[in-house]
Amino acid sequence: MTPAQPLIDRPVTAATPTSPAELRKPRRRASWPAVVAITAAAIGAGTLLGMRLRETNSDAQPPMAASGAMPGMAEAAPARPPGAGSQATYVSPRRQQLVGVRTAVVGMQKVENTIRTVGMLAYDETRTTQIHTRVSGWVEQLYVDYVGKSVRRGQPLFAVYSPDLATAQGEYLVALHARAQVTGGADTLAAADALLAASRERLRRWDVSDAQIAELEHAGHAARTMTIASPFDGVVLEKSAFAGQYVTPDMTSFRLGDLSTVWVMGQVFEYEAGSLRIGDSIDVEFPYDQAAKLQARIDFIYPEVDPQTRRVRFRASLKNTDLKLKPDTYVTLVWHGETTKRLVVPKEAVIDTGARKYVLLALADGYFEPRDVQVGSPIGEFYPVIGGVTDGARVVTSAQFLIDSETNLMAAMQGMSLTMPGMAAGSASAP
Repeated sequence: MTPAQPLIDRPVTAATPTSPAELRKPRRRASWPAVVAITAAAIGAGTLLGMRLRETNSDAQPPMAASGAMPGMAEAAPARPPGAGSQATYVSPRRQQLVGVRTAVVGMQKVENTIRTVGMLAYDETRTTQIHTRVSGWVEQLYVDYVGKSVRRGQPLFAVYSPDLATAQGEYLVALHARAQVTGGADTLAAADALLAASRERLRRWDVSDAQIAELEHAGHAARTMTIASPFDGVVLEKSAFAGQYVTPDMTSFRLGDLSTVWVMGQVFEYEAGSLRIGDSIDVEFPYDQAAKLQARIDFIYPEVDPQTRRVRFRASLKNTDLKLKPDTYVTLVWHGETTKRLVVPKEAVIDTGARKYVLLALADGYFEPRDVQVGSPIGEFYPVIGGVTDGARVVTSAQFLIDSETNLMAAMQGMSLTMPGMAAGSASAP
């Protein structure tokens, strides 16, 4: 026999039949008249409630045509102020505070045309030079062997051995000795002088100085090497010569620069370039020392516009006798123009679409209206007003794009109501 299984409690509901006899009993059916009565009562109550809510809404909200705004977006709007155009839009004080509307007054102000731009110090191109040898040869000794080293005028840079130069020196010594030995007539003396002059000129064209020629005459024999010296005081910007290297006249052995004067290079936008003049004074400010400020004058304005940045370059010069100014240093350049009293509007108030410029006038009683304006080139944080607004007009300077979008939306809705009969009828019949 198998062990007794444990009993498992199972839920038994009262509605579940437990015997075949109960399964054969007929079910009761609901009374249809009662259901119909309950449904009719519910529909009547809902209809009555909807009519009361509609009456309440019609009393609280003004008609859409009177408010001039979209349903759900408008509050009780006052009448349009005198002089308001068809595009004037009402914005409630609550919505103005929500989007952060700020305004400013168009008026006469003293403004200074100031241009601030980023510049850079650069080498004076008129005080740089490249060192080339006039003859081919080998660098036997290098006296200046790294970039950035300071050199003095006449200081040796390197010595080069050239077979051609050695031959030319020998020919000059022969011509010099022959001239000293001439005892014949005038024609023979003139020929010896011509040969000596030609030999000396050949050495000069190979960049042999008169002092080196005099040393050659005193020594009585050709020097093995020729020393190349610095033509002025400066620093080494580039060095391509190395000991033992074969150099030719087309090679740049050294590039030297004189830092006693440096250039200040700046750029301005195209509309700002017309204000600059050669000789204008500019302030040069250095980022690493805010207290340091130098004065310079514009020496040159470049005639072309940079195709990449669409800016016009200009330059000025600074004295650098103590060599504290380093090329490639970033600086801030400030140009100060004339101070004039003009009718101006804040720059942030003008919306520029490319085809037109306009502002949003803040009218009375919460109404705003777009107005086309004509302005000149910006002066600092303002535009000079040429036409479109008058002194004392109040314009929107913050959140104007939100108000402008609502103005455009209302204009589009009014246009649709005029062209679509259904929308016009709906607007006219609105409670």
